[in-house]
Amino acid sequence: EEAVQVSTRAETTMPEKVKKQFKSQPVRLYVKGVVLGFRRGLRNQYSDTSLLKIENVQDKKATEFYLGKRVVYIYKAETEKKGTKYRTIWGRVTRAHGSSGTVRAKFLRNLPPKAMGGRVRVMLYPSRI
Repeated sequence: EEAVQVSTRAETTMPEKVKKQFKSQPVRLYVKGVVLGFRRGLRNQYSDTSLLKIENVQDKKATEFYLGKRVVYIYKAETEKKGTKYRTIWGRVTRAHGSSGTVRAKFLRNLPPKAMGGRVRVMLYPSRI
């Protein structure tokens, strides 16, 4: 007649993890892009103008929205300056290049050759609408 109490894991009260709820989702204020290389002809290369391919831009008409937008190339350096190892080179989309959605951009300092194939952020400002 003695009742043996068996405690199962489901019965024990464990503190539930409190989920942090954001009021809104974090917003990405840039569009991803890739550095294709420099503007060039058959024999000459003009390293003051970089060619960029912006994500989901497939034709010349779609590039019009991005003209004048700020572009940033972010890279990591060995030594820490201003409290961070990340450095930036800022630029601006100047015009379309060809008919397949590629754009030209000029940076404050020319991009280094290691930037070819690297990611850039095309900011959604300044707005022209």
